Amino acid sequence: MEQVTDDTFAAARKVIAVHINYPSRAAQRGRTPAQPSYFLKPPSSLSLTGSAVERPAGCELLGYEGEVALIIGKPARRVSVEDAWSHVEWVTASNDLGVYDLRYADKGSNLRSKGGDGFTPVGPALIPADDVDPAHLRIRTWYNGELVQDDTTEDLLFPFARLVADLSQLLTLEEGDIILTGTPAGASVAKPGDVVEVEISAGEVTSGRLVTRVEEGTTPFADFGAGPRVDDLQREEAYGSREAAGLPAQDPEQASPALSAELKAKLESVCTATLSSQLRRRGLNNVSIDGLTSTRPEKRVVGLARTLRYVPNREDLFKTHGGGFNAQKRAIDSVNEGEILVMEARGEKGTGTIGDILALRAQVRGAAAIITDGGVRDFSAVAAMDMPTYYANPHPAVLGRRHIPWDTDITIACGGATVQPGDIIVADSDGILVIPPGLAEEVADDSIDQEREEAFITEMVEQGHSVDGLYPLNAEWRTKYEEWNGMGSRESR
Repeated sequence: MEQVTDDTFAAARKVIAVHINYPSRAAQRGRTPAQPSYFLKPPSSLSLTGSAVERPAGCELLGYEGEVALIIGKPARRVSVEDAWSHVEWVTASNDLGVYDLRYADKGSNLRSKGGDGFTPVGPALIPADDVDPAHLRIRTWYNGELVQDDTTEDLLFPFARLVADLSQLLTLEEGDIILTGTPAGASVAKPGDVVEVEISAGEVTSGRLVTRVEEGTTPFADFGAGPRVDDLQREEAYGSREAAGLPAQDPEQASPALSAELKAKLESVCTATLSSQLRRRGLNNVSIDGLTSTRPEKRVVGLARTLRYVPNREDLFKTHGGGFNAQKRAIDSVNEGEILVMEARGEKGTGTIGDILALRAQVRGAAAIITDGGVRDFSAVAAMDMPTYYANPHPAVLGRRHIPWDTDITIACGGATVQPGDIIVADSDGILVIPPGLAEEVADDSIDQEREEAFITEMVEQGHSVDGLYPLNAEWRTKYEEWNGMGSRESR
């Protein structure tokens, strides 16, 4: 059986990788694409079995992904799905390495995160494509000798022939080009000193184990380019789960200590009008998000704020920040159960900031609401969703007319209020309030007390009493209220 050599790499003018193709990986990522999507890796990223790969200095998350590599044997341009496999000459193992620390830097192209020298080990043996059924290959990956990936190509989202045919619609696949076909669940993070092995097999036929050793890089990044940057979302995606990354599990009933299930229930039990008066008593007068309408005004919503900021459109900057997996898509795709995505659109009503597909994605991820002080596209579809959206107005235009999605999880302004990630948002038919987490418990308790008092006052007014001395309660009426409430003080309840 032929082996992968430097000559194999010399013939590879293109290395094309697929984002998501295995159902197990799609389930892990929480998204199943309707069509395949791709990115390019430079041929200089190719390396042989037994090679060492550097985890760049200052980086934390060098991800490994065992994959089936296809090597094109004859040019393919506008080929059919039925004919596509005949253009593949070889099948072998590959490892799609990348540093999650740099994913943010290239807006979805993966150039720096996936394109480093040695980041695409391939080999060791070449399996003739004519000798195997592409729907019955097995892929296995070992991390320091432990089997961590074990899947087959039987139920791929996009069979290999479809990938070849699809790519050939717009570009010529040339002899020697390499296609990386996606990774199953189980991909994770390798550290210096670790060894990762990948093997592709079809019955007794095998590629042999592709061995890659990880070393620590020693040359720091220069200050004139993007440097490493990680957060817990990248850690979770690199390791495959919060648990594997060593992060605390997120309880849907208690997504954060700032909003326990008990506190959430308290805030849901009182009106924003009551909460507003309690916040005012504490000197907070500028905590309402104003001027917006709700698609579901009958709902009362409580959740933790996640934030997204749009800046005014500038055509050159939209080219670099508007496309790919931009800040808008990152915000939507990372919102968690019970959270509320709050958008700063500067009150700009001349374009949309959210549409039906992204709103649906937020709803599927469990978002409690979306709040934007800009426009909403596909309004009828968004308004029909169970998840409320608070908006300035419907508008048919795309965000690129007036906005660039710029950054997420930062302090923003929305509807005249300052909102920070982790603030508690409460919204109902009266309006939307921003509650500092440190005050939420006492504000909730005092609001419950206030509404109990107001229930007594309402009953007395219905009986014909004047509001003089009753609203607010004077000493005489307070005594009567305490008797009515069956208590002498809060502590005796």
